[in-house]
Amino acid sequence: MTQPSPQVPQAEPELVGVRNFRDVGGLPTTDGRRLRPGVLFRSGHLAHATDSDAAFLDSLGLHTVFDFRNAADIKLEGPDVSLSGVRNVNLPLSDPADGAGFWTMVREGDLNTLRELLDNGRAERRMINAYRAIITSRIVEHGRVLSAMAEDSSPVLMHCSAGKDRAGLSVAVTLLALGVERESIEADYLESAAAHRRYKIWRKGNPADGDPMSPEVLDLLSPLFDARSTYLAAAFQTIEETWGTTERYLTEGLGLTAPQRERLRDRMLTG
Repeated sequence: MTQPSPQVPQAEPELVGVRNFRDVGGLPTTDGRRLRPGVLFRSGHLAHATDSDAAFLDSLGLHTVFDFRNAADIKLEGPDVSLSGVRNVNLPLSDPADGAGFWTMVREGDLNTLRELLDNGRAERRMINAYRAIITSRIVEHGRVLSAMAEDSSPVLMHCSAGKDRAGLSVAVTLLALGVERESIEADYLESAAAHRRYKIWRKGNPADGDPMSPEVLDLLSPLFDARSTYLAAAFQTIEETWGTTERYLTEGLGLTAPQRERLRDRMLTG
């Protein structure tokens, strides 16, 4: 089936029901090339996309949408909207039980519970440990994504719930395989910290607990919904500690062969 000519965004679109969307094109590689616009997109989930949002996404000529949410996320947010001629691949990058427990804490945890679980740097450590775990325990999934993209699965959109952590790491791994400069990978990742990109937090109100969205509650939750350089740095450090080099991570960890990597670069880079 012939895909329509993709509409490469010239400016960030004003999507109503999809947060944190962007084209990752234009990032420079270490060998002087650039990521081709219109081949790699990232966003938050597509469950609440409006008709106009879906029409815009349809216009991109997407081949594959990788949804990294788990069953708990999908139950909470809903399945992605259907896009014309697009292959949807659900590839969870976290355990469903972890997801259910996470959202119960975020949405229903009282102030004392949040203090116990998140205060005094515990929230940051939770995020750092999660990033490390995804790198070491999801090598099969990341290898599958890169192999698919090397063959026929682009243009591609990667998303999770907020488009920040699981999608953010998956995009970062893809950019590593393409040879994009580390500084540019970090800069793209940190764009998810912008206020208009953040996942909208909703909490159940309980008069006995006071304001469910008080400044203290928001401060406790903030590390969970923020994009911080320390999180991505922990992922990169884990690659180096476990495999020694990025090259060994890609080949021995993810199983990406030299011909596959060359095809991936040919498909997605320009210049």
